[in-house]
Amino acid sequence: MRWRGCWRTCFLLALHLVAASAQGEVFNEDLTLRPLRDGKLQARFSFTTLLKGATPRDPVALEQDDEAQHYTLFPLALGQILREHAVTELHLTLNAGKWNYDHWGHPDEPGVGTGAELWVWMGDTAVASVDRRWQGLRNSLAGLFCASLGHLDEQRTTSPTLTFQPEGSLPDFAHPHELRHATLPSEHVCTENLTPFLKLLPCKSLSGIASLLNPHKLFDADWHGLGVHVRYREGAGVEVRLAFQAVIDPVRYSHVGRRDWSLRSLFDHSIEKACPVARSSKVRVVLPSETSYSISPGPSDITDSVATYTVDTAEEALDVSMQWPGESNFKYPATSSVPPLTDISVHRNLKGTSQAEARLTLEITNNLPIYVSAGYLETMPWHLQFYLHTLHAQINDAQRDDLLNIISYTPPVPHSRPALLQAVLTLPPQATLHLTMDVAKPFLRYTEHPPDAQRGWDLPPAVLVPFAFGELSSINGTTAVEPPTMPSDRLKRATAQGRRPRRMYTPVLLVDLATPDFSMPYNVIILSCTLIALTFGTIFNLLTRRFVVVEVDPISVPDTPMADAAADGTPR
Repeated sequence: MRWRGCWRTCFLLALHLVAASAQGEVFNEDLTLRPLRDGKLQARFSFTTLLKGATPRDPVALEQDDEAQHYTLFPLALGQILREHAVTELHLTLNAGKWNYDHWGHPDEPGVGTGAELWVWMGDTAVASVDRRWQGLRNSLAGLFCASLGHLDEQRTTSPTLTFQPEGSLPDFAHPHELRHATLPSEHVCTENLTPFLKLLPCKSLSGIASLLNPHKLFDADWHGLGVHVRYREGAGVEVRLAFQAVIDPVRYSHVGRRDWSLRSLFDHSIEKACPVARSSKVRVVLPSETSYSISPGPSDITDSVATYTVDTAEEALDVSMQWPGESNFKYPATSSVPPLTDISVHRNLKGTSQAEARLTLEITNNLPIYVSAGYLETMPWHLQFYLHTLHAQINDAQRDDLLNIISYTPPVPHSRPALLQAVLTLPPQATLHLTMDVAKPFLRYTEHPPDAQRGWDLPPAVLVPFAFGELSSINGTTAVEPPTMPSDRLKRATAQGRRPRRMYTPVLLVDLATPDFSMPYNVIILSCTLIALTFGTIFNLLTRRFVVVEVDPISVPDTPMADAAADGTPR
């Protein structure tokens, strides 16, 4: 009986693989581990499923019944949502924490803004409007991932086409595509979001690299977030990539303050077996620049300082570990003495103690010896209103408004639409650009305040995209710095060369708006209810009860000791 059950399982697995190959579905999984200079470790999980030959649904066909979709490896729940709302490209991220660009560099997954972020490209048609499908899409994703994405309503929706370009191909429909983007900085990722995330994987968390996704360890990291990315690759098909990345501190887990780590110490698990339906399953470790480390077991391949382990060929459990034998304990580098790891550094603040107005400041430092052009995006809810005429740029206390070029500005509409500001900044070499702008804090209705009104409102992060870099040229024996050419020309050239600009997110801000005394309504309600109860009870008794005089005959009093005492007047 045991062998019969084993053969039956193998036969079903073979049919599963044959069916997946026949339908042209390919699944690959990857884990990248990168040691950081501050002793932390970045872990990026990536699970990619390609549906070969598939194309996004044309919105014109929404009035007709969709063709049957038979998926084997492709996530069915997500695929049905994409087909129902005719989505061409989708990007959803849920993050918790603040990404430190200066010490960690650029992340492998660019969407690291705190909270929830959702942006999609959809074709526009008269059959079903983009706004109606956008509303249905966010509600469907909210139910799928157990997140509050339904709050990404029209008060938080914008279309910043300059910053969020399509990462894939847009089908050649007879109608144009439109962008919808929304953020919810108060939303955080937790176990209830990871559980449906794992259910979208072919092997769930039972085998393969996904078996390392232990929520007890992942949500204890200094920074963590998950993402769902769908794009159309012309000539290949529709690709779905599920990603999870975290920044873990091995020094915090060590009892002696060392930065040594292993898969079991980081995730409390090792990779016992490979996912049987994965075509490729690899673990990559970016080797540090110093040579005083040791890594075990020996990697399958080392290319460009990246050690690669092939999981599907491992005969035993894989537990990659890295040690620094010469270190007794890890010494954190001085923050002021180490240069930043990114080309530009960004800091944003909201200054002011008044509950009616404030000043928004943005400090952008160019760490390169050349000119840099960067796109600047602000999507602000109507709770904070810009005074655009007060927007100024300064360098070393000198006015430099010529370095600021506003591309578009959409003013907010109270209770209806957020503000959208898109601009292009020219950053001189080795200089810090200061942007300042006055803002107003409007009064809200008492029904619009959140339950924790005294805490304040979370403002979404600003986004910067460096996309044009100047060049060093020699003129008459001297080195001169040439400013960037036209941003559109540079952007087209970078796209043609396959170099996509990387977004940078600032931390979220907390704004204190004028808050009413919510204890007074409760006091009034309690007092009013008390008076109404007393008044109603008294009137009700007067209306429903009969008050009569009852004469008590002394002869009819029962013969008891207490009655005799009452008749004689003798106290008892």
